[in-house]
Amino acid sequence: MKPLRRRMIEDMRLHDFAPKTEEAYVGAVAALAKYHGRSPELLGQEDVRRYFLHLIEERGLSQSTVRQHLCGAKFFYETTLGRRWDVFDLVKPKRGRKLPVVLSREEIARLFGVVRSLRHRAGMLLGYTCGLRVSEVTGLRVAHIDGDRRQIFVVNGKGRKDRYVPVAPRVLERLREYYRQERPSDYLFPSRYYTDRATEVSTFQRAVSRCAQDAGIAKHVTFHTLRHCFGTHLLECGVDLRTIQELMGHKSAETTAVYTHLTDRTRDRLDRALDELTEAL
Repeated sequence: MKPLRRRMIEDMRLHDFAPKTEEAYVGAVAALAKYHGRSPELLGQEDVRRYFLHLIEERGLSQSTVRQHLCGAKFFYETTLGRRWDVFDLVKPKRGRKLPVVLSREEIARLFGVVRSLRHRAGMLLGYTCGLRVSEVTGLRVAHIDGDRRQIFVVNGKGRKDRYVPVAPRVLERLREYYRQERPSDYLFPSRYYTDRATEVSTFQRAVSRCAQDAGIAKHVTFHTLRHCFGTHLLECGVDLRTIQELMGHKSAETTAVYTHLTDRTRDRLDRALDELTEAL
């Protein structure tokens, strides 16, 4: 490893960045250096400016991707090299807000109706009925399932936060069926090839995508869609936003509030209001 990269990684460790953040930031600086064909230490503000114009105008990257490159480059130059550059105040990709894809309960039933693997069913159930992220599912250990108290201990979730999530008796029974068949000893979903490691997140991501196709669901369905369905369907059942926020491990209530735009109840109230507004027209 080159000294400059090692120094940047050490600086990120001192800031207690998550491993994925470290990987993204290092990749952002490497991409900048590759574009100019020189060490990032030798680049100037104008080089950085031209690079971000390239990302926005020529490559047409999304705002979130540009923001990730910006954060990585800014950290490298300001923290690792100690250079305070005005160019980083010039690049300001706005934070967009997209409504997530949500399945109806009928579509959820169709989705699970085509699942054949006990392993895939167990993991997908945890995504839908517990609101877990795919990385939280693959990171679960057998010891994290508390059958007596009917809850799951999610360790080191997003933002390095732990939380407890209740689990329905029917889901517990599906987990027991899976356990009796697979007999995992440590990770609940161990790798097929390395039993001391968790399975890859792509295992469940591919499973959800394949099942959505088999179920004839035209929407773009990912594993994270199950988590969005969890939040939306709980809201439709009358669970308050604050509780849903805690269950899903959201840092901000604004993140959870997006589900109010997606519920059937919201659409019904909106339809009635529109009928009243247009009654005399």
